[in-house]
Amino acid sequence: MISKIERIIAFRYLKPKKKEGFLKVISIFSFTGIALGVAILIIVMSVMNGFRTELINKILGFNPHIIVKSYDIKINKDDVNKLNVLKEKILRTAFTFSGQGILINRENTTGVLVRSYLQNDIDKIDLIRRGIIDGSLDLFNKNTISIGKELAISLDLVVGDEITLMSTSNLQTPFGNLPLQEKFTISSIFSTGLAEFDQNVIFMPFQNANSLFELSDMDIDLEIFLKRPEKVEFTKEGVKKIFSDYYVYSWADLNKSFFSALKIERNVMFIILTLIIIVAAFNIISGLTILVKNKTKEIAILRTLGVSKRSIAKIFFLTGFTIGLLATITGVTFGILFSYYIEEIRVLITSIFNIRLFPEEIYFLSQMPSEINLGYISIISFFSLLITFLATIFPSLAAAKLDPIKALKYE
Repeated sequence: MISKIERIIAFRYLKPKKKEGFLKVISIFSFTGIALGVAILIIVMSVMNGFRTELINKILGFNPHIIVKSYDIKINKDDVNKLNVLKEKILRTAFTFSGQGILINRENTTGVLVRSYLQNDIDKIDLIRRGIIDGSLDLFNKNTISIGKELAISLDLVVGDEITLMSTSNLQTPFGNLPLQEKFTISSIFSTGLAEFDQNVIFMPFQNANSLFELSDMDIDLEIFLKRPEKVEFTKEGVKKIFSDYYVYSWADLNKSFFSALKIERNVMFIILTLIIIVAAFNIISGLTILVKNKTKEIAILRTLGVSKRSIAKIFFLTGFTIGLLATITGVTFGILFSYYIEEIRVLITSIFNIRLFPEEIYFLSQMPSEINLGYISIISFFSLLITFLATIFPSLAAAKLDPIKALKYE
């Protein structure tokens, strides 16, 4: 326990005298360094966690959780009925086709990923249904397509416009093989919040994909959506047992390297930014060491009056640890506030300096994500206090070992 006299002396040392201006500067640097280190660490971790969570939500809302592809035999309804043993885990299933095509609008052309569904199936994709910004999915029928916002902007398209879509299938003519193409009317425009998807993906009815791409039974995939997509690995194993003659993979398999890279980057950033706190902690060591030198006479007097070595150590430990504790609390407060209002801050900086801090085409998201994780904040606070604790031990022990006779001899 720390006695009242120890607290009084320690807190008095927190306010250096005017002639100890250099010591005051070191204390300010120590406080500022730790506070900034903690705040920056919280902000970076919040943004990276938010970025990962936002991407997962978008990917899960846009893509199937498990895909079953055929090798040389088609997937029929009898195979799908076998999934009833997993009905508690499966939300719904849908037959679909994905292929590549070229979208032509007057003088503009661009490559797109074509995904085809039945109307009642596309209406079940929450991210698309909620993201319709123009038109309606009720108009999703033969010779119509639904395109993303970014693609509509880049090609200057609106609902009702007619475009031409060219497929990778060929039509034999007297003049040679020509790619199949058909005209479509834009029935709706969607925005998922993922610029990459909104720019490169279009949806078309199954009947049009069947004729445009000359589909065979082996081209049709089975998409499975789960009630708990984060537990996809457990369900995937059950699906693989049912569809042992087919190729089965999940959204986690498709994005494994991407999310592994995010995890490694997050861990590396944590280590690098923790070094800021460690460097600031060295300022505490320097400040306390100088404080011990300046207070040599006072330490000797206290020891002569009967104050124990342990009390002297606790006084200087409390002085240094208080700086670290207050700096950590300040850093946590600032970090949480900044993380909570980070999108508003980004918009403000963008409008003032006219610079783009978060380009959609690079980061795939339309706004700066942030997820305040109390677990990470606790870990950051713990490490900050631990580093501060370790930094105060050496100078505190040095003060306790000071010999009062030798100290007073030269005064």
